Amino acid sequence: MADHDKTLPTQILVSAYYRVHPDDRDAFIAAVVPEMTAAQKMPGCIYYAFAQDLTDPNTFHLLEGWADQEAYEHHENAESFLTALSTVVKTVRILDRQGIRYDVGKMHIDDPRGKVA
Repeated sequence: MADHDKTLPTQILVSAYYRVHPDDRDAFIAAVVPEMTAAQKMPGCIYYAFAQDLTDPNTFHLLEGWADQEAYEHHENAESFLTALSTVVKTVRILDRQGIRYDVGKMHIDDPRGKVA
């Protein structure tokens, strides 16, 4: 992980999922792992995680948290992101995808552990 401050408030969230063709699964993983590693080290990255769905090995979930618009845009224009994007667009059959960026207006810290005695 990066050396930057993980206590910064998250102002930009990205939530996405990708369902890829089974034959392209390994190519997708190979493209996104270096990008994920690079993004996690960028200034203003609070978190950046790609994860395989627990019930469908060909579906992947992306969750990004950025400290501000500047950090988000730096990532979107970074060579690591553009390389991964180009590779995925050109070599991976995406069967279904949805991605949403949220600008956070108000945050509520969610910690349900207090419900357990």
